[in-house]
Amino acid sequence: MNLFGKTISQLERGLDFSATKGKAISQNIANIDTPNYKAKNVSFKEVLTNAQANSLEAYKTDDRHIDFKSNATSTGVFNYSNLRYRQDGNGVDMDKEQADLAANQIYYNAVVDRISGKFNSLQNVIKGGR
Repeated sequence: MNLFGKTISQLERGLDFSATKGKAISQNIANIDTPNYKAKNVSFKEVLTNAQANSLEAYKTDDRHIDFKSNATSTGVFNYSNLRYRQDGNGVDMDKEQADLAANQIYYNAVVDRISGKFNSLQNVIKGGR
């Protein structure tokens, strides 16, 4: 019996994405004075593609059939290898990082609010609506 359905696991993946993006932004801000440091970013599209590929299950009529699951462990993090903002080769734009950090924080809070609402609904059902 799946008590929580797919919503909780999808929201959990959203929190994982937000945490990964937060780490990438933190690394970029921490290395703003490092020469030749290339800024990192997280691709939502790649994270979503990996999550969808891992959620598909193959209908197998024989044990020798191959699963749909890929063994790719890509986290969706990539570098801007050709991007330079300063003479020392550093590719971190502090204004962009701060804007990305604020957007990521808003996204994180929205997902946490949704999970909290889901658990409050379950608590209400368990208590019988009292």
